Amino acid sequence: MHLVEATDSDLDALVDRWYDLAREMEQYDELNELSYERREAVLDDGFRALLDDDSVSNYLVAHDGETIGFLTLREGEHPSREQARYLRIENLAIDEAHRNRGHGTAVVERVRELASERDCDQLKVGCEWHNEGARRLYRSLGFRPKQVQFAQSVE
Repeated sequence: MHLVEATDSDLDALVDRWYDLAREMEQYDELNELSYERREAVLDDGFRALLDDDSVSNYLVAHDGETIGFLTLREGEHPSREQARYLRIENLAIDEAHRNRGHGTAVVERVRELASERDCDQLKVGCEWHNEGARRLYRSLGFRPKQVQFAQSVE
């Protein structure tokens, strides 16, 4: 497994995989309901902006010459903390046909190396509360719950 930094030419692959991930997340909460009925309706503007954002890195996950997933990372800083610099996994998705083969673990291990190379003090990730598969993966990799995020519709 290796990470290939995404470029403008990878927008379709990023949007395809993001759309699949977003559709999958709809089952966990009504606040995750997409406004797009089809992938073709998703504008690439959001990903184009992410490609231009210096604090964000997008990667395609490759294995044996095949793209099998995608990853979005965001660097940040908490200046008031002793461990101030962090790298956050914003999106991590492995194509369904390639899951449960260790690819997610390999991606997180590589992200840990990237965090170290970038002089980050901590690695962060969030997932849907009811997504037991993701929670199990992150716990098995040594992540611990630190904060709970609450959400509510204003409508």
